[in-house]
Amino acid sequence: MAANAFDTEITETAEALTGPWRRPRQMLQAQTYDAHASIHDDATAQKLGFKGGTIEGPTHFSQFAPLGERLWGRAWFETGCLSAHYRSVCYEGEEVQAILSKPLPGTSQCQVQMVKRDGTEVLRGTASVGEPHAQTALETRLTELKPLTDPVILRDVKVAQTSKRQSVRMAFDQNMGDLYPFSLRQKLSVITENSPYYATADDPWRRPIIPMEMLSVLFQYRSKEDPLPAKGPAVGLFADQEIRLVKGPLFVDEEYEVEREVVALSGSRRTESAWVKTRVFDRAGTMVATMLLNMATLKDSYASYENEYGQLYGAGR
Repeated sequence: MAANAFDTEITETAEALTGPWRRPRQMLQAQTYDAHASIHDDATAQKLGFKGGTIEGPTHFSQFAPLGERLWGRAWFETGCLSAHYRSVCYEGEEVQAILSKPLPGTSQCQVQMVKRDGTEVLRGTASVGEPHAQTALETRLTELKPLTDPVILRDVKVAQTSKRQSVRMAFDQNMGDLYPFSLRQKLSVITENSPYYATADDPWRRPIIPMEMLSVLFQYRSKEDPLPAKGPAVGLFADQEIRLVKGPLFVDEEYEVEREVVALSGSRRTESAWVKTRVFDRAGTMVATMLLNMATLKDSYASYENEYGQLYGAGR
């Protein structure tokens, strides 16, 4: 018999499952892309008006895993989906709590939320298993986007642009590169919700599985080898993210192939956003997972933004 997936203390009511307060760890201080530091670097973040380096969004997905497993059991690891809009940043040392509102009878999708001690909402969205027959949080957001007008940073990026397929793998002691300068084993030493499923074969599949938060790392591992034609250097952050297991789980030290497609472009006062759908395939060519990611690039982080905007569109924005 497999070990229990988690020993996390969960508070259950008729309406919701609530996890414990946790302090996620920041592991991206040394992250670089486009030959410069990222929003997770204290100095870079402070220049852009943040208190310091931010916790990467998918780090929070781990706190929902015990809640999803309590509600849906094995199905959570095989066909689970988290679809989240990040509402505010979290800094190392801050406590956050995951809340999953129970689905209505006969449905397989529910609302999720993460909050800080002072009530600040870190993220909100949906969790589901299988085919929920309802739009996820981000599928709904895609229908409500403000279109990207007068693009500068993303002016050469087009909807339907697709990357070449890339092979990816995650072994326990493999450094995951400039974007993720740490290994799975290092992550498991600080992950908020650990599980024997992540490190041993003591699970229903008799192989160690990759935590959902680390699926984001796996899927992005080689993305900079075939980047979008965005202008830079500029600093981006994850604003929305959905990870869906179609035929999971995904396994440690297993080879997969990924391809990425731009499915939408959107804009706000501060950002230009490319929404990218990553599709993941096993060695037999079966799609096993997808990720929808809104990488929002901060206009103020691109030094030439105002000058190029004037050249492209005339008067200032």
